[in-house]
Amino acid sequence: MTALTLGLPGESVAADAPNPPVGTVTSAPTAFIRGTLQPDVPPAGANDWNCRPTAAHPRPVVLLHATYTNAHMNWSMLSPRLKRAGYCVFAPNYGGEPGVPFKATRHIPDSAREIARFVDRVLAATGARQVDLVGHSQGGGVLPRWYLRFEGGTNPAKPSRNKVRRLIGLAPSNHGATVSGLGTLTTELGLNPTVSLVAGQAYADQMVGSRVHTTLDRGGDTQPGVAYTVIATRYDEVVTPYTNQFLTPGPGATVRNITLQEVCPLDLSEHISIAYDSNALQLVLNALDPAHARPVHCRLSAPLIGG
Repeated sequence: MTALTLGLPGESVAADAPNPPVGTVTSAPTAFIRGTLQPDVPPAGANDWNCRPTAAHPRPVVLLHATYTNAHMNWSMLSPRLKRAGYCVFAPNYGGEPGVPFKATRHIPDSAREIARFVDRVLAATGARQVDLVGHSQGGGVLPRWYLRFEGGTNPAKPSRNKVRRLIGLAPSNHGATVSGLGTLTTELGLNPTVSLVAGQAYADQMVGSRVHTTLDRGGDTQPGVAYTVIATRYDEVVTPYTNQFLTPGPGATVRNITLQEVCPLDLSEHISIAYDSNALQLVLNALDPAHARPVHCRLSAPLIGG
């Protein structure tokens, strides 16, 4: 065991679903099964529209799931943990139809507009001035960055009026994916439009060199007034190479790029299981509240399972 403290400088289908009792799912396979059976039910602890932020945690946390998942699949470990820590937690489903388990497949700019409406609803309901975003894969990378830049998440002229203070990405698709070479092959063969007919437009949007990426990256990686944290794993098999996840700070923004194995050398989490890795989730909590960052007591985390 090692320990390290890192202090870091459309409406949702699930939005009105019943709020489950607070409980924790600790493995990715269990969450996948439950999220498949009840795809429109939010994870435990999320979407309490009567929640009011406290002085200790003044910003609600909005959790953005990955492609081909839903909020219940993605956040059944982190959401109740944040709730118990005193945060107001919200977890929308986006980019998919009600009743369909595998969401976040639509054109990313369209999904970004869904997130814009959801964040506005959270701010109105809670009375907060800003939110913090935590996302996985698409939900931690290209999607929220598009929202911040093009859909009103930030105000570059007056960063104090930004709707978002922090963006924390777990294995985020910031600069495109190659899916261990499969995406490179479909891109070079011109097959991405065909693949997207089955897999959804978000597949093509996230490939290296896509129009979404080139449009977004043209203005730099960051927006003024936002604190960015990237938590990547060397064993990522989707956003490859894993260094494509890292960001370069622009004016008025801060970035902390973290490789999970530099904190916990024996951590074997990859792209899927990182959302169920207690080591990575402690880094998320530290990024949300850097003034009270706690040591990461490194624990075993296995591929596809977490821990």
